[in-house]
Parts: sequence; structure tokens; C-alpha cells
Amino acid sequence: FPGLADVSIPQDIPVEGEITVPVGSHSPDEDYSTLDEPVKDTIMRDLKAVGKKFVHVMYPRKSSALLRDWDLWGPLVLCVSLALMLQGGSADSKDDGGPQFAEVFVLIWFGAVVITLNSKLLGGTISFFQSLCVLGYCVMPLTVAMLVCRLVLLASTGTVSFIIRLIVVGAMFGWSTLASTAFLADSQPPNRKALVVYPIFLFYFVISWMILTFTPQ
Repeated sequence: FPGLADVSIPQDIPVEGEITVPVGSHSPDEDYSTLDEPVKDTIMRDLKAVGKKFVHVMYPRKSSALLRDWDLWGPLVLCVSLALMLQGGSADSKDDGGPQFAEVFVLIWFGAVVITLNSKLLGGTISFFQSLCVLGYCVMPLTVAMLVCRLVLLASTGTVSFIIRLIVVGAMFGWSTLASTAFLADSQPPNRKALVVYPIFLFYFVISWMILTFTPQ
């Protein structure tokens, strides 16, 4: 190719980057590859990480644990579990049953996406998937409430049963709301926190209402 011989790099322009890596320069704090790691070790490490995030939700406090190492495995498990437990409910209409699996699944993820977009539009500094991670993990108290309600409904369906379910769902609704706002508070502008908390309140309220009004077929 004519002209290539004229192409040269001036000596005063530094060339960035380094090809050679000195042997023995790795430190324990550097990232390491998991290609040679046994599958069992990888799975156990991921399960421990998910378990730690569950603990942070059960004891909500201002922490960056859910934001620093975000994942969607925990939210996926919680969403599927809640949708399965809400499956098979009855409604007043004979032709229409309770919420189906796909309806619950789409409602939870669509609501989380809308809240995340609202947070970003209001100037939040949290990333998209970090917000989904926090909102998804904070569904755990409501999932526990659904499990308790199913057990209560197996014993009785009268007024006492409804009062017990109302107390449990109300407590877990407050728990989910407080936990999510505790994690997301520092990532929002101080003068717009109310605009961010309100959609979160509605999101968990809708899920709580579905749990409270659930009746088995």
C-alpha cells in the first residue's frame, strides 16, 4: 500500500498501555478469574452473597451492600415464589379466577422498572440494575407474609383469620417500604425524596393488597 511508509508516530507523543505484565505482581485484593474455579465453589459463593443480602433486608439499615454487589437472582426467586403462592386464588366472578402467575410476575417487574425510571428521571445517582436489585430483595417480607397467610387460611377463613392476616401483611408492608427507602435514600436528591418514596409506597401497597385479598379456591 503506497503511503504507509510515510506514517510515523512522533517521539513526543506517549503511547499508553503496557503489554508485558511482570511475574508475581498479583495481590490478593486484585480480581481473579473464576474460569478454573470448581462449579460447586462458584455456586456456593453466589448463594452466600444472596443470603447476605437477605440478612440486610431483614435488618434494614443504611448500607451499600445491596448496591455494591447487585444481582437479580434473589429478586427472581422471590418473584417466582410469590407468584406461585398467589396462583390458584378465587375471585367473585365465576369466569375470572385470581391473579395468574404471569400477571403477578409482570406486575412486580414492571412496577420495579417504572419506579427505577422515575428515580433516574428525578436525578437519582443509583444505576438501573442496582435499583431493581433493592426493590426485588425488599419483596422478601411480603413473600414471608404470603406464606403466613397461606398457613392461616389452611386453619380458618373467618374474621379472626382476616385480622391476623391484616396485621401480618400490614407489618410486612411497612418493613418492605422502610427497607427499600433505607437503601435508596442516599442516592436521591434531598428535595425530591418524597417523589421517589411515593411510587415505592404504591408498589408495595398493591402487592400487599393482592396478598391480603387472596382466598384459595
